[in-house]
Amino acid sequence: MSFLDLDEGLLDLAARADLVFSPVVDAKEYPENVDLALVEGAVCNEEHLEMARRLRARTRVVIAFGDCAVTGNVTAMRNPLCRAECVLRRAYLETADLNPGIPVEEGIVPPLLDRVLPLHEVIPVDGFLPGCPPPADRIRTVLEQFLDGKPLQLGPEQIRFG
Repeated sequence: MSFLDLDEGLLDLAARADLVFSPVVDAKEYPENVDLALVEGAVCNEEHLEMARRLRARTRVVIAFGDCAVTGNVTAMRNPLCRAECVLRRAYLETADLNPGIPVEEGIVPPLLDRVLPLHEVIPVDGFLPGCPPPADRIRTVLEQFLDGKPLQLGPEQIRFG
């Protein structure tokens, strides 16, 4: 939603870039030779891990987009509790009222990693775009810097978390 808050700025960006992969693009496979990827969310399961590695191999510049990708944020709150199996057991067996059972369906429910990881702990990251979500002006600044061939830099007024 924060991305959509760019309002008419989206039209300016659309004139300068092609969107090749996202939840709103009907691409099933991450393409080769991508210039820039904004990756949101922490790495929580094997599917995320595989996608992060594929994305890094096929992308020139990768930016961790939002506090979950930058730090793990709320999704990493399970890390101090215990490993994935313990969390799943508590959520799906011990506290279940109806149909207790840990969801397991190969190809549909990806196995959880024991720890939730910020993106930079899994792949090399070229930049960080903090915020939950990052505000539109911060997103625009980073995208314009990239499109103008400038180094990615956020000033002190733009690197607040939360």
